[in-house]
Amino acid sequence: MLTRNFGIEIELTGITREKAARVIAEHLEGIIRKDSGNYKVTTPDGRTWQVVYDGSLRCQRKANGQKVAAEREYSVEIVSPILTYKKDIESLQELVRKIRKAGGFANSSAGIHIHLNGADHTPRSLRNFVNIIYSRNDLLYSSLQIEPSRMRYCKALDEKLVERMNKKKPTTFKEIEDIWYEGYYSSRGRHYHDSRYHFLNLHSFFNGVGTVELRGFNGTLHAGKIRTYILLALAMNNQALTQKSASSKNPQIENPKFAMRTWLNRIGFIGEDFKNPREHLVKHLEGSAAWRFQELA
Repeated sequence: MLTRNFGIEIELTGITREKAARVIAEHLEGIIRKDSGNYKVTTPDGRTWQVVYDGSLRCQRKANGQKVAAEREYSVEIVSPILTYKKDIESLQELVRKIRKAGGFANSSAGIHIHLNGADHTPRSLRNFVNIIYSRNDLLYSSLQIEPSRMRYCKALDEKLVERMNKKKPTTFKEIEDIWYEGYYSSRGRHYHDSRYHFLNLHSFFNGVGTVELRGFNGTLHAGKIRTYILLALAMNNQALTQKSASSKNPQIENPKFAMRTWLNRIGFIGEDFKNPREHLVKHLEGSAAWRFQELA
Protein backbone atom coordinates (compact mmCIF):
# COMPACT_ATOMS: atom_id res chain seq x y z
CA MET A 1 0.00 0.00 0.00
CA LEU A 2 2.98 2.32 0.54
CA THR A 3 4.08 2.20 -3.09
CA ARG A 4 1.06 3.98 -4.58
CA ASN A 5 1.19 7.62 -5.65
CA PHE A 6 -0.63 10.34 -3.72
CA GLY A 7 -0.82 14.11 -3.48
CA ILE A 8 -1.72 16.34 -0.56
CA GLU A 9 -3.30 19.76 -0.12
CA ILE A 10 -2.53 21.49 3.17
CA GLU A 11 -4.58 24.56 4.11
CA LEU A 12 -3.18 27.03 6.62
CA THR A 13 -2.88 30.66 7.59
CA GLY A 14 -0.55 32.69 9.83
CA ILE A 15 1.94 33.44 7.05
CA THR A 16 1.56 34.81 3.54
CA ARG A 17 1.63 32.72 0.38
CA GLU A 18 4.90 34.38 -0.56
CA LYS A 19 6.53 33.38 2.71
CA ALA A 20 5.23 29.81 2.42
CA ALA A 21 6.68 29.60 -1.10
CA ARG A 22 10.05 30.82 0.19
CA VAL A 23 10.07 28.16 2.91
CA ILE A 24 9.27 25.44 0.36
CA ALA A 25 11.92 26.71 -2.06
CA GLU A 26 14.58 26.82 0.64
CA HIS A 27 13.71 23.35 1.95
CA LEU A 28 13.57 21.70 -1.48
CA GLU A 29 16.18 23.89 -3.22
CA GLY A 30 13.54 24.99 -5.71
CA ILE A 31 12.92 28.00 -7.92
CA ILE A 32 9.93 30.28 -7.21
CA ARG A 33 7.69 31.68 -9.91
CA LYS A 34 4.84 34.07 -9.10
CA ASP A 35 1.57 33.47 -10.92
CA SER A 36 -1.27 36.01 -10.36
CA GLY A 37 -0.91 36.20 -6.59
CA ASN A 38 -0.12 32.51 -6.28
CA TYR A 39 3.27 30.81 -6.41
CA LYS A 40 4.89 27.79 -8.00
CA VAL A 41 8.08 26.18 -6.73
CA THR A 42 9.89 23.89 -9.14
CA THR A 43 12.41 21.56 -7.53
CA PRO A 44 15.58 20.06 -9.08
CA ASP A 45 13.76 16.80 -9.82
CA GLY A 46 11.29 18.70 -12.03
CA ARG A 47 8.28 18.48 -9.72
CA THR A 48 6.21 21.59 -8.98
CA TRP A 49 4.66 22.62 -5.69
CA GLN A 50 1.91 25.22 -5.73
CA VAL A 51 0.97 27.77 -3.07
CA VAL A 52 -2.51 29.09 -3.87
CA TYR A 53 -5.39 31.13 -2.44
CA ASP A 54 -8.38 29.32 -0.91
CA GLY A 55 -11.56 31.33 -0.42
CA SER A 56 -12.89 29.05 2.33
CA LEU A 57 -10.06 29.89 4.75
CA ARG A 58 -10.47 32.36 7.58
CA CYS A 59 -7.30 34.44 7.31
CA GLN A 60 -5.41 35.14 10.51
CA ARG A 61 -1.95 36.08 11.74
CA LYS A 62 -0.37 36.46 15.15
CA ALA A 63 0.13 39.88 16.74
CA ASN A 64 1.53 40.19 20.28
CA GLY A 65 0.90 36.51 20.82
CA GLN A 66 -2.77 36.71 19.80
CA LYS A 67 -4.48 35.53 16.62
CA VAL A 68 -6.04 38.41 14.73
CA ALA A 69 -7.82 38.84 11.40
CA ALA A 70 -5.51 39.12 8.40
CA GLU A 71 -5.54 40.02 4.71
CA ARG A 72 -6.20 37.61 1.84
CA GLU A 73 -2.44 37.10 1.41
CA TYR A 74 -2.66 34.96 4.52
CA SER A 75 -4.87 32.39 2.81
CA VAL A 76 -2.45 29.56 2.03
CA GLU A 77 -3.05 26.21 0.41
CA ILE A 78 0.04 24.13 -0.33
CA VAL A 79 -0.57 21.72 -3.20
CA SER A 80 2.05 19.01 -3.56
CA PRO A 81 3.12 17.30 -6.77
CA ILE A 82 2.81 13.53 -7.07
CA LEU A 83 4.47 11.93 -4.05
CA THR A 84 5.28 8.45 -2.82
CA TYR A 85 5.40 7.51 0.83
CA LYS A 86 8.82 5.89 1.10
CA LYS A 87 10.58 8.51 -1.00
CA ASP A 88 8.87 11.67 0.22
CA ILE A 89 7.30 11.31 3.67
CA GLU A 90 10.32 12.37 5.73
CA SER A 91 10.92 15.46 3.59
CA LEU A 92 7.21 16.33 3.67
CA GLN A 93 7.12 16.09 7.46
CA GLU A 94 10.20 18.29 7.77
CA LEU A 95 8.64 20.83 5.41
CA VAL A 96 5.51 20.93 7.60
CA ARG A 97 7.67 21.59 10.67
CA LYS A 98 9.45 24.45 8.87
CA ILE A 99 6.15 26.02 7.78
CA ARG A 100 4.98 25.92 11.40
CA LYS A 101 8.28 27.38 12.65
CA ALA A 102 7.89 30.21 10.11
CA GLY A 103 4.61 31.20 11.76
CA GLY A 104 2.05 29.11 9.90
CA PHE A 105 -0.86 27.53 11.74
CA ALA A 106 -4.17 25.84 10.96
CA ASN A 107 -7.42 27.19 12.38
CA SER A 108 -10.87 25.57 12.38
CA SER A 109 -11.52 26.65 8.77
CA ALA A 110 -8.50 24.73 7.43
CA GLY A 111 -8.53 21.20 6.06
CA ILE A 112 -6.27 18.62 4.50
CA HIS A 113 -7.17 16.81 1.30
CA ILE A 114 -5.40 13.70 0.05
CA HIS A 115 -5.54 12.67 -3.60
CA LEU A 116 -4.96 9.04 -4.58
CA ASN A 117 -3.93 7.83 -8.02
CA GLY A 118 -7.10 7.16 -9.99
CA ALA A 119 -5.23 5.20 -12.67
CA ASP A 120 -4.98 2.30 -10.22
CA HIS A 121 -8.76 2.02 -9.91
CA THR A 122 -11.42 -0.06 -11.61
CA PRO A 123 -15.22 0.22 -11.40
CA ARG A 124 -15.16 -2.54 -8.80
CA SER A 125 -12.58 -0.77 -6.61
CA LEU A 126 -14.45 2.56 -6.75
CA ARG A 127 -17.60 0.82 -5.57
CA ASN A 128 -15.55 -0.83 -2.82
CA PHE A 129 -14.23 2.58 -1.77
CA VAL A 130 -17.74 3.99 -1.51
CA ASN A 131 -18.79 1.08 0.70
CA ILE A 132 -15.66 1.22 2.89
CA ILE A 133 -16.14 4.90 3.66
CA TYR A 134 -19.88 4.58 4.20
CA SER A 135 -19.65 1.53 6.48
CA ARG A 136 -17.04 3.23 8.70
CA ASN A 137 -18.68 6.64 8.61
CA ASP A 138 -19.40 7.06 12.33
CA LEU A 139 -16.05 5.62 13.37
CA LEU A 140 -14.09 7.86 11.00
CA TYR A 141 -15.88 11.08 11.88
CA SER A 142 -15.46 10.38 15.62
CA SER A 143 -11.83 9.42 15.25
CA LEU A 144 -10.87 12.38 13.08
CA GLN A 145 -12.84 14.93 15.14
CA ILE A 146 -13.84 16.89 12.05
CA GLU A 147 -14.49 20.54 12.87
CA PRO A 148 -18.24 21.38 12.76
CA SER A 149 -17.48 24.45 10.63
CA ARG A 150 -15.92 22.18 7.99
CA MET A 151 -18.67 19.57 7.80
CA ARG A 152 -20.28 21.16 4.74
CA TYR A 153 -17.00 20.61 2.87
CA CYS A 154 -16.65 16.94 3.82
CA LYS A 155 -20.16 15.58 4.23
CA ALA A 156 -20.95 11.92 4.75
CA LEU A 157 -21.87 9.97 1.65
CA ASP A 158 -25.57 10.08 0.85
CA GLU A 159 -27.42 6.90 1.81
CA LYS A 160 -29.40 6.92 -1.45
CA LEU A 161 -26.20 7.13 -3.52
CA VAL A 162 -24.80 4.09 -1.71
CA GLU A 163 -28.06 2.20 -2.17
CA ARG A 164 -28.07 2.96 -5.92
CA MET A 165 -24.44 1.91 -6.19
CA ASN A 166 -25.08 -1.47 -4.62
CA LYS A 167 -28.42 -2.11 -6.28
CA LYS A 168 -27.19 -1.40 -9.79
CA LYS A 169 -23.74 -2.97 -9.26
CA PRO A 170 -22.07 -0.82 -11.97
CA THR A 171 -19.38 -2.48 -14.07
CA THR A 172 -18.20 0.57 -16.04
CA PHE A 173 -16.87 3.99 -15.07
CA LYS A 174 -19.71 5.60 -17.02
CA GLU A 175 -22.29 3.79 -14.89
CA ILE A 176 -20.55 4.90 -11.67
CA GLU A 177 -20.33 8.45 -12.98
CA ASP A 178 -24.07 8.54 -13.70
CA ILE A 179 -24.85 7.25 -10.20
CA TRP A 180 -22.46 9.77 -8.61
CA TYR A 181 -24.10 12.77 -10.31
CA GLU A 182 -27.71 11.62 -10.05
CA GLY A 183 -29.82 14.27 -8.35
CA TYR A 184 -27.52 17.19 -9.20
CA TYR A 185 -28.61 19.74 -11.77
CA SER A 186 -25.41 21.70 -12.38
CA SER A 187 -23.00 20.76 -15.15
CA ARG A 188 -20.71 17.85 -14.37
CA GLY A 189 -17.87 19.87 -15.89
CA ARG A 190 -17.89 22.49 -13.11
CA HIS A 191 -14.72 22.38 -11.02
CA TYR A 192 -16.58 23.38 -7.85
CA HIS A 193 -19.43 20.94 -8.36
CA ASP A 194 -21.53 20.35 -5.22
CA SER A 195 -20.86 16.60 -5.33
CA ARG A 196 -17.21 17.15 -4.44
CA TYR A 197 -17.90 18.25 -0.86
CA HIS A 198 -17.94 14.79 0.70
CA PHE A 199 -15.47 12.78 2.72
CA LEU A 200 -14.96 10.72 -0.43
CA ASN A 201 -14.92 12.82 -3.59
CA LEU A 202 -15.22 11.08 -6.98
CA HIS A 203 -15.88 14.36 -8.83
CA SER A 204 -12.09 14.76 -9.01
CA PHE A 205 -11.90 11.35 -10.69
CA PHE A 206 -14.46 12.18 -13.36
CA ASN A 207 -13.64 15.86 -13.90
CA GLY A 208 -10.21 15.58 -15.48
CA VAL A 209 -8.06 15.47 -12.35
CA GLY A 210 -8.12 11.68 -12.38
CA THR A 211 -7.77 11.17 -8.63
CA VAL A 212 -9.86 9.81 -5.79
CA GLU A 213 -9.92 12.51 -3.12
CA LEU A 214 -10.38 12.13 0.64
CA ARG A 215 -11.42 15.39 2.32
CA GLY A 216 -12.24 14.36 5.90
CA PHE A 217 -9.14 15.67 7.68
CA ASN A 218 -8.84 18.76 9.84
CA GLY A 219 -6.13 21.24 9.02
CA THR A 220 -2.94 20.74 11.04
CA LEU A 221 0.76 21.42 10.96
CA HIS A 222 1.48 18.48 13.25
CA ALA A 223 3.82 16.35 11.14
CA GLY A 224 2.81 13.13 12.88
CA LYS A 225 -0.89 13.69 12.28
CA ILE A 226 -0.29 14.46 8.62
CA ARG A 227 1.68 11.23 8.31
CA THR A 228 -1.22 9.42 10.01
CA TYR A 229 -3.78 10.87 7.57
CA ILE A 230 -1.66 9.85 4.59
CA LEU A 231 -1.24 6.31 5.92
CA LEU A 232 -4.98 5.98 6.58
CA ALA A 233 -5.78 7.20 3.05
CA LEU A 234 -3.27 4.78 1.51
CA ALA A 235 -4.57 1.88 3.61
CA MET A 236 -8.22 2.47 2.71
CA ASN A 237 -7.20 2.91 -0.92
CA ASN A 238 -5.33 -0.39 -0.83
CA GLN A 239 -8.31 -2.12 0.77
CA ALA A 240 -10.58 -0.84 -1.99
CA LEU A 241 -8.16 -1.99 -4.67
CA THR A 242 -7.39 -5.45 -3.33
CA GLN A 243 -10.65 -6.72 -1.83
CA LYS A 244 -13.00 -8.65 -4.07
CA SER A 245 -15.92 -6.81 -2.51
CA ALA A 246 -16.75 -4.52 0.42
CA SER A 247 -19.96 -4.26 2.40
CA SER A 248 -21.80 -0.98 2.95
CA LYS A 249 -23.36 -2.23 6.20
CA ASN A 250 -22.52 -0.13 9.23
CA PRO A 251 -21.65 -2.64 11.96
CA GLN A 252 -23.06 -2.27 15.46
CA ILE A 253 -20.15 -0.99 17.53
CA GLU A 254 -20.22 -1.33 21.31
CA ASN A 255 -16.59 -0.34 21.82
CA PRO A 256 -15.39 2.22 19.22
CA LYS A 257 -11.75 2.21 20.32
CA PHE A 258 -11.51 -1.58 20.01
CA ALA A 259 -13.38 -1.54 16.69
CA MET A 260 -10.96 1.03 15.26
CA ARG A 261 -7.90 -0.84 16.47
CA THR A 262 -8.98 -4.16 14.98
CA TRP A 263 -10.02 -2.51 11.68
CA LEU A 264 -6.68 -0.70 11.44
CA ASN A 265 -4.86 -3.99 11.98
CA ARG A 266 -6.92 -5.57 9.23
CA ILE A 267 -6.05 -2.85 6.69
CA GLY A 268 -2.33 -2.90 7.41
CA PHE A 269 -1.58 -0.76 10.47
CA ILE A 270 0.63 -3.47 11.97
CA GLY A 271 4.00 -3.15 13.69
CA GLU A 272 6.09 -0.51 15.40
CA ASP A 273 6.11 1.84 12.39
CA PHE A 274 2.34 2.24 12.76
CA LYS A 275 2.28 2.64 16.55
CA ASN A 276 1.98 6.44 16.63
CA PRO A 277 -0.56 6.59 13.77
CA ARG A 278 -2.70 4.00 15.59
CA GLU A 279 -2.56 6.12 18.75
CA HIS A 280 -3.63 9.24 16.86
CA LEU A 281 -6.61 7.44 15.34
CA VAL A 282 -7.96 5.85 18.54
CA LYS A 283 -7.19 8.78 20.86
CA HIS A 284 -10.62 10.43 20.70
CA LEU A 285 -12.70 7.25 20.68
CA GLU A 286 -14.52 5.86 23.69
CA GLY A 287 -13.90 2.41 25.11
CA SER A 288 -10.90 0.15 25.51
CA ALA A 289 -8.50 -0.77 22.72
CA ALA A 290 -7.65 -4.05 24.46
CA TRP A 291 -11.12 -5.46 25.18
CA ARG A 292 -14.09 -5.79 22.88
CA PHE A 293 -16.70 -5.76 25.62
CA GLN A 294 -16.70 -2.99 28.21
CA GLU A 295 -17.48 -5.31 31.14
CA LEU A 296 -14.18 -7.12 30.52
CA ALA A 297 -12.11 -3.92 30.48
